[in-house]
Amino acid sequence: MDTAIARPELLLVAESVAREKNIEREEVLEAMEQAIQKAGRAKYGHEKDIRATIDRKTGDVRLSRWTEIVEVVENEETQLAATVAAKLFPDKAIGDFVVDPLPPIDFGRIPAQTAKQVIVQRVREYERKKQYEEFKDRVGEVINGVVKRTEYGNLMVELGRAEALLRRDELIPRESFRNGDRVRAYIYDVRDEPRGPQIFLSRTHPGFLAKLFAQEVPEIYDGIIEIKAVSRDPGSRAKMAVISRDSSIDPVGACVGMRGSRVQAVVQELQGEKIDIIPWSSQAATFVVNALAPAEVSKVVLDEEAGRVEVVVPDEQLSLAIGRRGQNVRLASQLTRWDIDILTEAEESERRQEEFRRRSGLFVEALDVDDIIAGLLVTEGFTTVEELAYTPLDEVAAIEGFDESVAEELISRAESWLAAKANELDQERIALGVTDEVAAFDVFLPEMLVALGKKGVKTLDDLGDLASDELQEIVGAEAMDEETANAVIMAARAHWFDGGEAGEADAGEASND
Repeated sequence: MDTAIARPELLLVAESVAREKNIEREEVLEAMEQAIQKAGRAKYGHEKDIRATIDRKTGDVRLSRWTEIVEVVENEETQLAATVAAKLFPDKAIGDFVVDPLPPIDFGRIPAQTAKQVIVQRVREYERKKQYEEFKDRVGEVINGVVKRTEYGNLMVELGRAEALLRRDELIPRESFRNGDRVRAYIYDVRDEPRGPQIFLSRTHPGFLAKLFAQEVPEIYDGIIEIKAVSRDPGSRAKMAVISRDSSIDPVGACVGMRGSRVQAVVQELQGEKIDIIPWSSQAATFVVNALAPAEVSKVVLDEEAGRVEVVVPDEQLSLAIGRRGQNVRLASQLTRWDIDILTEAEESERRQEEFRRRSGLFVEALDVDDIIAGLLVTEGFTTVEELAYTPLDEVAAIEGFDESVAEELISRAESWLAAKANELDQERIALGVTDEVAAFDVFLPEMLVALGKKGVKTLDDLGDLASDELQEIVGAEAMDEETANAVIMAARAHWFDGGEAGEADAGEASND
């Protein structure tokens, strides 16, 4: 028996809604089917598996009840035992469904209202899904929109069929927009949230400046010039590092444009933000010098391990290098990703002299030599007594003014001083109560053992109770990495598990680790 109802107007409604909401016709029809299913379950029982289908060509609506054939029935409303099905439906197997056509539904006011709510809700869900799919791959684009409304200083921006949020802290300082104003912004994030896709815009993001230049400079758009880094103090100043893939094209000149036309177009969009365009360099020192422009740099010293760079500038260039409220050096640091310390030539000279006096004094005291010999050692690059003690004899003898006998005597005095210092530290370690078992760890220098004793770490149990970061803090993180600290602590705990004392073998293993 055919229980279908011909409703060709459903197809017309689906077409109309699909065009209006800019979603697929199939998605609208699926929403209608779910609405009819909900009305069917309200009439025949919510616990039953009621399904509705709409013929995509004729608009015929069919309603049916589905019952699954199972071996053990858990829900009598939606399942049928295989033993019973074998008698009634011999051609069906476990896992198949028995489909019973149901009479059509007469939609009254309440069911019709319910069906309408379901359709509206589902269409809205499809609409949100389409918006998310449209914008999720557009992160990093510059987009134009119209300010729809303002909420606590945040702007809701209309982007065609979607709506985006431009927060107050993502606006350039001192700029304001009113409802109906056009605004250009950068899409920096798109999130799929339960209330719908959330599109976040920014006018302060470094990528916004880069994209504006890509729109103004054809060489950037074509990939001939690449923007390597951008740092911004929004509304005030920015720095941009560029490099050219074509040696015949000046990247800085191309970005500035004829009489500054290109850069001025970006400056106007950014409310007068001053932009320094500098050439990028793979050499860190050169890049840092360029980034500090317009200040002149006399000397650059890199510390790659610490990620720091020390820059020396002429005295009269100090304020220019630092900039107002530290702006210039801060932007240069963000651009290069180096921590930059700025010194004047006078400060650097004074510090060098102080360092020279300190190191010379160390050698005078430790080796019992005069200032001239101590000065020669410092000038040759020796910074500690240990370096001198472990330097080959011929290298020390090669220093101008030294001979082999002087070199031998200096090395001997250095070794004697180190031995006396080690003995003094060992006596201090014993006085502090640090046990020989702890001292047996080869990774601990004498001064480390004293530091442990001063912190109350005296036995293997004390050492085993430490966490790796605590041990690193006591002996110095630069002197012991986390892996070594963990190995030492586990070796100290070994006797907890085997009932014996952790001996020198365990200590040696920890030091090798």
